This record gives sequence, structure tokens and C-alpha cells, in this order.
Amino acid sequence: MQNNEVADLLKQAMTLDEVKVTSEGTHYKVIAVGECFEGQSRVKRQQAIYGPLMPHITDGTLHALTIKAFTPEEWRREKMFNL
Repeated sequence: MQNNEVADLLKQAMTLDEVKVTSEGTHYKVIAVGECFEGQSRVKRQQAIYGPLMPHITDGTLHALTIKAFTPEEWRREKMFNL
């Protein structure tokens, strides 16, 4: 599965401002940014990302998934401090 396919699945299923997907083999890293994460715990945010990808996880297409989910404000701070 291509990185852009993973990003498209997430964009179609969720209201996201940004989605960045990188991969190495079947190991994927997702950075998702959206207001939809406002007030959600880290676990709830990860569950929201897992939902649309679950068919690909269960069939083995996506073997490992690292998720970082931010609100737009959190993402601005993250980028500022990690430049």
C-alpha cells in the first residue's frame, strides 16, 4: 500500500487539516492534524486513526503503525519546537 493511499483513506474518513504518511516496508508512520482531535485523549486519537485503516491492518497490508495526532494548535507548537 502506497503512502498516499493511506493518507487518502484517512482524509476520506476524517476531517483533517494535514496528513503525512511515511513508510518502510509494511511499517507506517502517520502524522494527522485536525480539529477533530480537540479534547480527545491520546488513546482516543489513535483509535480514530486505526478505525479507517483496520481492514488493511487485519489483512496484513499494514503491519505496524506509529501514530501522532495533533490539533492544529498542538501541531504549530510541535513544529516550532522541533525545527
